[in-house]
Amino acid sequence: MRLPDFTKMMYDQAAMPLAVVSPRTGSMPAVRAAVRVWGTLLLVGCLAGLLAACGSSSRGGGGSGVAQRGTYKVGAPYKIDGVTYTPTEEFNRTETGVASWYGPGFHGKSTANGERYDQSERTAAHRTLQMPAIVRVTNLDNGMSTVVRINDRGPFARSRIIDLSRTAAQELDVVRHGTARVRIDQLPAESMAVRDAAVAGGGPAEQNAAVAQVASGQRTAPAPTMAAAPVQTTPPPQVQPVVIPPQPAPQPQPVWPTTPQPPSVETPVAYGSGGRGVTVASLASGAAPVATPTSALAGSGFYVQTGAFSTMENAERQRGAVRSYGASEVSQGSAGGRDVWRVRLGPYTTADAAGIVADRLKRSGYGDARVLSE
Repeated sequence: MRLPDFTKMMYDQAAMPLAVVSPRTGSMPAVRAAVRVWGTLLLVGCLAGLLAACGSSSRGGGGSGVAQRGTYKVGAPYKIDGVTYTPTEEFNRTETGVASWYGPGFHGKSTANGERYDQSERTAAHRTLQMPAIVRVTNLDNGMSTVVRINDRGPFARSRIIDLSRTAAQELDVVRHGTARVRIDQLPAESMAVRDAAVAGGGPAEQNAAVAQVASGQRTAPAPTMAAAPVQTTPPPQVQPVVIPPQPAPQPQPVWPTTPQPPSVETPVAYGSGGRGVTVASLASGAAPVATPTSALAGSGFYVQTGAFSTMENAERQRGAVRSYGASEVSQGSAGGRDVWRVRLGPYTTADAAGIVADRLKRSGYGDARVLSE
């Protein structure tokens, strides 16, 4: 029996003894019966009010009944369709595959780490990365990229590697087609920062704000000379441009050669949102790993070169400033008998995709951004 039906029955029973109570007769048994019934009715009313209050308090203002504050979670191995997935805590993951997105049907529901899914935030689901973790997702078909926070598990279609929120999918132009071929590059320093924040009790609001800062705050336009570094609390050292001495040969090598040199083998460097360089080794375990070129950047294709510098430090600084536009690397070469470190993004599958990124860089102040092919 539903609570409203039970309440209605009590009201009907309460009316019956009142019908026999007469002020003329003053029948005490009838009066006592009425008092008992009304007392019962009052108790039922209070119980109904408490049940209603409990039901409304579990909806947390958003109407979804899902707790907003999640927890830091890695999780135990699990099996989907016969495939076992083992979640691990990682800080330098890179992979390529197909991305999809999920939106209105899941909005407001609980994620795997206990948050409330908000399709308007830059979040995503991943099968094994810890929650939360920060990754940059690059659409390999159009060169567009964004930064998201992992707070859910999925997708479970075997050909897909990440499920994006609606906002993240819109920023990559994935909503229109439903899926896209993407590259995932985990941001080590940011992933450690949100992990520490979650362990300390920080909620998704603070973490989402940090993601928004990483996604858009690093697109500040530098000086047109390409020699200026991003604004920092402590002024960085002055960037010295490459000066090529006169050469007796009739065709001296330019600062930006037509064909970029292959990337040097060096320890990858990750930059936190504050702009400080932190080696991946120091973030992960403190021991230097075997240095190998990033697999996502290896191979032929189209690249966007943003600058060339006389010191590796200045090249890494610019790499940190432009990495929100896509996967980037620093490669060492030579010009005029001197070492030169070049910053480039890519590879992209088509010249048009690389051209889109180059145009975005030029609009942001990187006037010498150019497309190269290998």
